[in-house]
Amino acid sequence: MQLTKEHFQPISMDLRQAEEIKRPSLSFWADVWRRLKANKVAMASLVFIILLLVCCTFVPLLSTNDYFTNDLTGKNKPPSADHWFGTDDLGRDIFVRIWYGARISLEVGFAAAASDLLIGVLWGGIAGYFGGRVDEIMMRIADILFAIPYLLVVILLMVVMDPGVLTIIIAISITGWIGMARIVRGQMMQLKSQEFVLAARSLGADSKRLILKHLIPNALGPIIVTLSLTVPTAIFTESFLSFIGLGVSAPIASWGTMANDGLPAMKYFPWRLMFPAVFISVTMLAFNLLGDGLRDAVDPRLRK
Repeated sequence: MQLTKEHFQPISMDLRQAEEIKRPSLSFWADVWRRLKANKVAMASLVFIILLLVCCTFVPLLSTNDYFTNDLTGKNKPPSADHWFGTDDLGRDIFVRIWYGARISLEVGFAAAASDLLIGVLWGGIAGYFGGRVDEIMMRIADILFAIPYLLVVILLMVVMDPGVLTIIIAISITGWIGMARIVRGQMMQLKSQEFVLAARSLGADSKRLILKHLIPNALGPIIVTLSLTVPTAIFTESFLSFIGLGVSAPIASWGTMANDGLPAMKYFPWRLMFPAVFISVTMLAFNLLGDGLRDAVDPRLRK
């Protein structure tokens, strides 16, 4: 078939329609929030975490059941209208103690996240930006610290410090930031060769401004995801150390100490172990699912 001019007709185009904006433009973080809201599992996890924060803040203040008072006449009572989660072997209300324990667990978790943010981000940012010998020295120091186990650090700190929340936070802060430093270092090495860094450097920006104002803000996605996954790891660490007797001391409540107290009575009074174990598991699951949702939301390859 031979093609002629009649086979080709110009297509009319309405200029107003061509310039019409089909949908409003979204910033990166607005698009992240939009995609995070579409993830029902991540949003359910976020709602649970918010409720956990609200309850551990206000429930101990509003409850009529005392946290410290021992009532041997009411010990080992099963869950009821007066004691929603039952009582322990000293007659203390487990429901109130659960929320006091949530305070300690979340305090340790957020302290670990703050350590990652302050130490890990700066350490990895400096190492990745300068590279060379600076990077080699800083990352070898991080590797040496990473080889030291949590348990050994806690035991060594207990020699010079009293066991408690502060000891656990210091132990986690000594080595817990290394994973964040490695992630930030990789992001810095990838971003420092981009055009916007060259433009900022040509305009006179020094290394401090490049790291704090340009490179780290562009790596916030992986940083936020790593922070959300650091919290459950720290919560489990605190619960484990308290469970084996290296954490907080009685009568302070912790999910780990409550699980340790309930373990010998598991056969006859299962609620004493069940409730702290359930809260440890569900809280860690919620933070991990939220971290997975954030990871999918900040991934630019999934943008539509």
